[in-house]
Amino acid sequence: MKILSGNSNRELAEAIATYLNIPTTNADVKRFSDEEIWVEIKENVRGEDVFIIQPTNFPANDNLMELLVMIDALRRASARRITAVVPYYGYARQDRKPGPRTPISAKLVANLITTAGADRVLTMDLHAGQIQGFFDIPTDNLFAQPVLTRDLKEKYAGKDKVMVVSPDVGGVVRARAYAKRIDAPIAIIDKRREKAGISEVMHIVGEVKDYHCVLVDDIVDSAGTLCNAAKALHEAGAASVSACVTHGVLSGPAIDRITNSVMDELIITDSIAPTDSVKGCDKVRVVSVAPLLAEAVSRIAHETSVSSLFD
Repeated sequence: MKILSGNSNRELAEAIATYLNIPTTNADVKRFSDEEIWVEIKENVRGEDVFIIQPTNFPANDNLMELLVMIDALRRASARRITAVVPYYGYARQDRKPGPRTPISAKLVANLITTAGADRVLTMDLHAGQIQGFFDIPTDNLFAQPVLTRDLKEKYAGKDKVMVVSPDVGGVVRARAYAKRIDAPIAIIDKRREKAGISEVMHIVGEVKDYHCVLVDDIVDSAGTLCNAAKALHEAGAASVSACVTHGVLSGPAIDRITNSVMDELIITDSIAPTDSVKGCDKVRVVSVAPLLAEAVSRIAHETSVSSLFD
């Protein structure tokens, strides 16, 4: 087994390799002067089971292209099996046609990864679970819930009135799964989105007064939805408001919004490498999913069950 890392999240790749007690594979992933990507794998990988750790977050196109070029390099070097470990799957929000003459980019990315030569994909908290069906190769979609709910149990130990809140109707299934794990009731934010990137909170389904509310979601991008939801919960009498999100995209004004919001804390994972602004924000805390991913990598390599990690 070999662990290969692109430039997207080397810290996560190193953490996974350390957990597995193996070194990362020596490879150069560089740019020519015109920004073309160039890859050179400096170890023999013939007949090896290789795992490429490469989230496709910002800059999404560069990181995706790095992944594709690394897959091609490994295929041409006669690796026995190539697994693309994509903790954050970019373009996942484009999983259907919301209107006429629009693409389904999540399917296009799946085609690119498969055509490049990947034999398997390991990802985490896909925006839509159906994206697994876009691949014609085995695909494992891990859930960060066990890691995040363990953290929530420690944070709210001894507090009875804890409530899980879905920031929109589409996240009710996710909220229910979190609530079941920490034995808490749920509430729902009824949201109307006028256009992409802008959301407006209408009203709250459920009684949140005097509860410690935890908003749960899979992706936080511009943070408009979370901050508006937190404000509505605060105005409805919530004792405190925190948020728990798997993928911290946190683009544009997100950090400023979170800093100035009524949220006490935003908990994210390191599926995306935190930027300096994220690290410098007192309200953002990062929880590592490296052990979870490492366990999945180990089980795939040893041909044992991955599904038990979902428990």
